Amino acid sequence: MEDERMGKRLNKYIADSGYCSRREADRLISEGRVRLDGRPGALGDRVEAGMTVTVDGAPVAGESAKKYILLYKPRGIVCTADPREPMNVVDYLSLPYRVFPVGRLDKDSEGLLLLTSDGDIVNRLLRAAGGHEKEYEVTIDRPVTADFLNRMMAGVPILDTVTLPCRARRTGERSFNIILVQGLNRQIRRMCEALGANVVHLRRIRIMNLRLGRLQPGQWREVTDEELKALTARL
Repeated sequence: MEDERMGKRLNKYIADSGYCSRREADRLISEGRVRLDGRPGALGDRVEAGMTVTVDGAPVAGESAKKYILLYKPRGIVCTADPREPMNVVDYLSLPYRVFPVGRLDKDSEGLLLLTSDGDIVNRLLRAAGGHEKEYEVTIDRPVTADFLNRMMAGVPILDTVTLPCRARRTGERSFNIILVQGLNRQIRRMCEALGANVVHLRRIRIMNLRLGRLQPGQWREVTDEELKALTARL
C-alpha cells in the first residue's frame, strides 16, 4: 500500500478522480497535458493538500465515489475515453459522471464492456498474469472443424508471439465459443486469420464473473454489490 502522507502520486490522483486509468494518466502526463499548480506535471510528482491539478486546462477533482458500469457495446463504438475520437464510448454513454473502459473490444465487435472510475481495479484487471477469463461467441466464414478448434486451443502464432492455450467449443456449423485469458490486439480475429478464416461476427458475453445476460446493444446497468465483491475477490 502506497504511503500517501507525503501526498498522492499524480497519476493515482488523476485515476482516483475517475478521469482515467493510471496508465492513461501516465500518457497524459508524458504528453504534457497535465499541470500541477500551473507548472507541467511530471511522472512521480505528488499532489499535496491544496494543490491544483488540471488536464487540458480543465481542473481535476480529488477522489470521488467509485462507479462500475456494464455496457453492451454496439458495433462501431470505440473503446476509448479520448474526446478526439468522435465515436468514443464515454461520449456514447453520456453519463452524468465520468467512467472509462477497462480493456478493449474492437470497433467491429460487440458485447460486454466494463467501465469504471476506479483506477486501481483497472490496473489489477489488465495484468495478463492474472489469467482473467473473457468469453466470446464467434461466427466465421468457413466450417468450424475439430482441427481448427484444436489449433486455436493449442496456441496460434500472431504478433510475434504464440497465444496462450485457451478453451473453445463448436456451437454451430460456422460458430464457436472461446474463452481467453489474454487480451492481445484483435486477438480472436488475428487467430482466425492465421488459420485461414475471417470473423463474420464477434460478441463478448463474459468478463470473469460478469455476464452480458439480457442486455441489448446500447443498454447498460450498474455492477451489483454481489458481482463487485466476487470480482474483487479474484484479483
